[in-house]
Amino acid sequence: MSIAAAAAAAPKPANPYGLMEALEQGGVIAWSVFIILVGMSIGTFFILFTKLIEQQKVINQYKKVRTTFWRSNSLKEGAAKLEKNTAYKQLVDDGIAAQEQHSKLTDPVEAHDWLHGSLARSENAINWKLGGGLAFLATVGSTSPFVGLFGTVIGIYRALIKIGASGQASIDAVAGPVGEALIMTALGLVVAVPAVLAYNFLQRRNKQIAEDLSSFSTDLLGYMVSNGAVKPVVSATPTAATPTAKPAVATPTKA
Repeated sequence: MSIAAAAAAAPKPANPYGLMEALEQGGVIAWSVFIILVGMSIGTFFILFTKLIEQQKVINQYKKVRTTFWRSNSLKEGAAKLEKNTAYKQLVDDGIAAQEQHSKLTDPVEAHDWLHGSLARSENAINWKLGGGLAFLATVGSTSPFVGLFGTVIGIYRALIKIGASGQASIDAVAGPVGEALIMTALGLVVAVPAVLAYNFLQRRNKQIAEDLSSFSTDLLGYMVSNGAVKPVVSATPTAATPTAKPAVATPTKA
């Protein structure tokens, strides 16, 4: 067997400076930091995808409301067209309930003020629900770099201990702890950046949804205080244009 073939058949040496090796060298602290960061990352993507689905449902509801709800002859008829357990269904139901409760008040209160307050409370409840989970994203985005920095400090500390114990700053002595420190720094940033981006993206979409809810609530209030006389103009559904008949051309007759 040739020397080249023997060299090719020999197993490649394992990398002593990989992620798992760094965690094993770091011990309990390194593993604890790693598990915390992984948990933060999993929570970030779970909240991101679940909130995207939830937000998209509300956005689709608004499109449906604009085309179907205001074509109804009454609020109850329009509410029956909306899907159950949806944001706009909740607004309409709360508005109808407030309208019925106003007639039972013994202390005179303006109908506009009473209905406006009830719809505002309903809006706040919906917006609060849509904002659920965003605090976790903000917390991860602001704290995960410091969690990684804690692992970095421990890695540098271990490197200094090895240098002091060996009496010389050789690469073999400090490569492992320094590599562990850099990995922890990188992991902290990898977890923080998606959390910050997800928070800003979801927050922007929530603001748009809040504006749509406020617009619908204003239209609903105007409809209720005017007994149905005031409501937004809904564009007619476009229909296919019917071809117009061509004018008949008179043909000259012979005398």
